[in-house]
Amino acid sequence: MTVITEIADLQALAKARVPRQFYDYIDTGSWTQSTYRDNEAALQRQKLRQRVAINVENRNLASEMVGERVTMPVALAPVGLTGMVHADGEILAAQAAEDFGIPYTLTTMSVCSIEDVAKHTTKPFWFQLYVMRDREFGEALMARARAAGCSALVLTLDLQMIGQRHRDLKNGLSTPPKITPRFIFEMMIKPRWCMKMLGTKRHSFGNIVGHVKGVDNFVSLSEWTKAQFDQSLDWSAIDWVRAHWDRKLIIKGINDVEDARIAAGMGADAIVVSNHGGRQLDGAVAAYDMLGAIVDAVGDKVEIHFDSGIRSGQDVLKALAMGAQGTFIGRAYAYGLGAMGRAGVTRALEVIHAELDTTLGLCGETDVRSLGRHNLVMAEGA
Repeated sequence: MTVITEIADLQALAKARVPRQFYDYIDTGSWTQSTYRDNEAALQRQKLRQRVAINVENRNLASEMVGERVTMPVALAPVGLTGMVHADGEILAAQAAEDFGIPYTLTTMSVCSIEDVAKHTTKPFWFQLYVMRDREFGEALMARARAAGCSALVLTLDLQMIGQRHRDLKNGLSTPPKITPRFIFEMMIKPRWCMKMLGTKRHSFGNIVGHVKGVDNFVSLSEWTKAQFDQSLDWSAIDWVRAHWDRKLIIKGINDVEDARIAAGMGADAIVVSNHGGRQLDGAVAAYDMLGAIVDAVGDKVEIHFDSGIRSGQDVLKALAMGAQGTFIGRAYAYGLGAMGRAGVTRALEVIHAELDTTLGLCGETDVRSLGRHNLVMAEGA
């Protein structure tokens, strides 16, 4: 039996158990993947101040994100196609997050629908919205999220067009998967995944199929999706969202100080410093390298969360010390899902919780809400 001590252990199991096209979808960036790699490297470059002879008993990791109590300042990020990483993946991840006491964010591009997740959970979750050209569909999505009890809307702004992801193209990624000789071979060597998928009816985009006129099969779904990402999207979309959403609003995909200032002025409850995990503009600055400047610019005006590159509890602590009030993890929990289903998501959260707790104490702190740049070894002049 594999002993799970770090997220990399779950990643290795997921790679062995999930068909290549869906594993690669999770574990890939755009173009040369330089930004994907640099997101992790930027966090690794940041050094911590180790303190000694300080009483660090009775440590507290609990905090709040947009007014909601969390057992640690971590939310599960919106990740597309998790229902193809593991059967019923969105439901299982939401259940694991609920049990752990942290927010789960369901993406527009999920396999399990909003209603599916709501039926199988007991507490409010968050919903992530992409602004499509079909605004009536977007309005209906927000209405469905309200009816399902979603407590916050995460509006993603950095996907007006999809960055070229070479491995997805080479793998012929699709949902449901195309039955090709290569995929048949993948099913033969991934029997655990195959048996789980045969046991569920959820194999397509549950938030779209059956909810858009004329979209009732893979061909029509593919054609509709390709045409829907709105390249004309601008800041006026925030006003449109606000007209249809009266609960907490989180704007995700901010990786520039000027954009952060605009977003803060739009009345959002929080912004997420993120470059979409390196899946959009290859060559963009690592999200962590932008976090400090964005905190300095707007941290007194809006709650700031951080996403992109987190693989450990130490990474979470570094983001909090730099000024974020919450963090999102995507790949870290998706690896766990692919490895072991709901139990794997729980294990990923346990790993991050334990690492955060240990690192907090070794930095001489007892409460995550007291973290600051005094816990970091800052570059000269920073």
